Amino acid sequence: MAKTPVTVTGAEMLRTELHRLKTVDRPNAIAAIAEARSHGDLSENAEYDAAKERQSFIEGRIAEVEAKLANVQIIDPRQLDTDGRCVFGATVELEDGEGGTVTYQIVGDDEADIKKGKISISSPIARALIGKYAGDAVDVQTPGGVRHYDVLDVRFE
Repeated sequence: MAKTPVTVTGAEMLRTELHRLKTVDRPNAIAAIAEARSHGDLSENAEYDAAKERQSFIEGRIAEVEAKLANVQIIDPRQLDTDGRCVFGATVELEDGEGGTVTYQIVGDDEADIKKGKISISSPIARALIGKYAGDAVDVQTPGGVRHYDVLDVRFE
């Protein structure tokens, strides 16, 4: 199975979520099932059904996070010899075609959050930026049409 790239922060987020699921959410779900079971007849007990559904969701998420952690390749861009080239994990400052600037960090799919300036490695913008240097121009095919960017800076934070 192919390894999935993830930043050090992203791997830590997955580990934290797994720990919370196993130590907080799972015991809470078990307690909710026990409480609902104590109310008697299970055939018409909506509280019991909801608690079982919640437990099923938690167990599925635990399996999903464990599988992701088993297949991650943790990449710390500060440890790479990139020669100033844009790679996975880099923070890139761009000037868009209208003279405004945007800053993105290229991260794994699970870490992507556009509101925090983190874009997925599989996004069109990130794919176009990989291998570029400060001073390069990039044209990106987006659903809204072709966007032009100038790479102002490539940092590794």
